[in-house]
Amino acid sequence: MNESLIIFDEPELEFRYGQRLKDPRDGLALFGPFDADSPSHPKSLPYIVLGTVSGISQFKAWSEAMNCPAIYAPKENFRLWPPYPGFEAAFCSRWSSDPIWSYPIDEHQLLEASHTREKHERSYKVVDIFLKGLKIAADKLDQKPAVAVCVVPDEIYQNCRPESVVSETVGELISKKTVRSRQAGQLELPLYGEVNLEPYSLSPDFRRQLKARSMKYDIPLQIIRESSLRLTDKNQLGQRTLTPLSDRMWNIGTTLYYKCGGKPWRLVTAREGVCYIGIAFRRAEDTEKGKTACCAAQMFLNTGDGIVFLGDFGPWYSPKTKQFQLSKASAYDLLRGVLKTYSELGGKELTEIFLHSRSTISNEEFEGYQKACPHGVKLVGIRVRPDIGNGFRLFRTGEMPVLRGTFLRNNERSGLLWGSGFKPRLATYDGWETPTPLQIDIQHGDAVIERVAQDIFGLTKLNYNACRLGESQPVTVGFSDAVGEILISNPTVSERKPNFKFYI
Repeated sequence: MNESLIIFDEPELEFRYGQRLKDPRDGLALFGPFDADSPSHPKSLPYIVLGTVSGISQFKAWSEAMNCPAIYAPKENFRLWPPYPGFEAAFCSRWSSDPIWSYPIDEHQLLEASHTREKHERSYKVVDIFLKGLKIAADKLDQKPAVAVCVVPDEIYQNCRPESVVSETVGELISKKTVRSRQAGQLELPLYGEVNLEPYSLSPDFRRQLKARSMKYDIPLQIIRESSLRLTDKNQLGQRTLTPLSDRMWNIGTTLYYKCGGKPWRLVTAREGVCYIGIAFRRAEDTEKGKTACCAAQMFLNTGDGIVFLGDFGPWYSPKTKQFQLSKASAYDLLRGVLKTYSELGGKELTEIFLHSRSTISNEEFEGYQKACPHGVKLVGIRVRPDIGNGFRLFRTGEMPVLRGTFLRNNERSGLLWGSGFKPRLATYDGWETPTPLQIDIQHGDAVIERVAQDIFGLTKLNYNACRLGESQPVTVGFSDAVGEILISNPTVSERKPNFKFYI
């Protein structure tokens, strides 16, 4: 053991005029987005809204408010809850209070579908209702929307998740055996009427199924619960607890700007020609044919651009080791596929590729990645996962936990990184539990462990789905479950988009 403790500085982000700051809210409020003066800057942000009459009305009120400042902070803690200056002031683009088109959904029909007894049928029916509106938008509108805002009643969110418990259900009671048969593509006799097997090949999570099935319309989605649009800072008894209005404005404004083609900020610490690829796995529902899991890859560049690629189904999961490992051929196909997609999208020449995986990367698997790696490009395989099993924790004197950015070097190829913890910019710890570190292990290739940890720390700031100082995990592994659920748990969806904005 050769232990040493390092505290990394908070990585900087670049904004308009080349200005650099650590908190994205500071940079956007003071200078504007990174791409404000570039030809790609979206001056116009055409959007559509799908929801109930009440939901559409709420989003109109939200859009009007989003163009105005929101400055309230509980206990006047403006470091934790920075004021929101208004959409145009933050992003140099005006968000119209009126969509280019709206699609009203029958609330009774929507809620009735969300009470269907079987969870696969339930989510499928609810998603179908929203897809009708997206199909009309894709086929009939003269102006293509940059994003579709789906305003969802809270009851849909509560009822249409895999573990939801729904009261007052309607429809046929289907046994678990029958569900498994239908997932395997089989029908049990006797049959009474036609049975649609498609719902059983899709994720029972409404949100992720909607994202997967909507990709064929080529419109990124922003799914928002109606309660999130509450235009007040006060949480009343019996209502869902929300963060201050300014915080919600920052988060929703940032992700809408990104999904409309904007680039809010650029990571300063990321290097030209270096890409980071997160390997995502998901266990398969149907294991009868030996296909226990599927894989996907998420590729991120110094610009913040993300690419997603679906790999192969196969016997990748081992119940004994509880690890996912690819064969040499599938590892080759996965990396070759994502690099080909990158090239087709006009990607520049690469010099280094860092693979991030929660599971151990075997020698055979890495050989496949090496075979797909372009000649002269450095390849490094790294396992990155929360250190939950070992339960190693650091404590410091006082009431606050370890500083975010603390790195404990175990040896030249291993260490622990705290992505969460006390944040000096906020003067507090914005979490609830004792911070859990990330276990980082360089398993293949040569790299300096401190450099690897610093890169991973920087990648905790590339979440454009929110506007925060930093996340606890890098974007390469932090979105693995979401990407896995959208891509892998919806295997019958054939029309997939490579752009990361379709998945968050």
